[in-house]
Amino acid sequence: MATPQARGVIFIHSAPRALCPHLEWAVGRALDRAVSFEWTDQPVLGGARRSEFYWEGRAGTGAALATSMRGWEHLRFEVTEDPTPRSDGGRWLHTPGLGIHYAQTDSAGNVVVGEDRIRYAMEVSAGDPIELQRELSIALGSAWDDELEPFRHASDDAPVVWLHKVG
Repeated sequence: MATPQARGVIFIHSAPRALCPHLEWAVGRALDRAVSFEWTDQPVLGGARRSEFYWEGRAGTGAALATSMRGWEHLRFEVTEDPTPRSDGGRWLHTPGLGIHYAQTDSAGNVVVGEDRIRYAMEVSAGDPIELQRELSIALGSAWDDELEPFRHASDDAPVVWLHKVG
């Protein structure tokens, strides 16, 4: 059976200028082809650059892309992979202080929290609603979203908006 084709977007929210060519090389290596990003200044962080890149590849490429970029200091990024008829979607978030977070996503882009993770949150919280809220916040990646949100708004003036066919 052939591996389904997937697609997604890489959002590099902030990268030091010197890191930009290395990111293109890392992404190109994960995609098995040369890539060139259109870089713009990141107004939220002086001296940083930002870019958005639409990609297509085999299902699972999102994980390979996130892996290729993780670990560099001062880098903030998101990688999305849309679901296919035979694979789940995913979302990888990375910040310098928090590291990387992965979440499964549905066809509408919503984060899917599995039943085992919910059971764990209920067990750890032991009936304490504040602790349950904290555990579910971790599962949803709220700390990553909070840190990345100012950088996302900086892309409101981005020249390209990618729309994906749903369904």
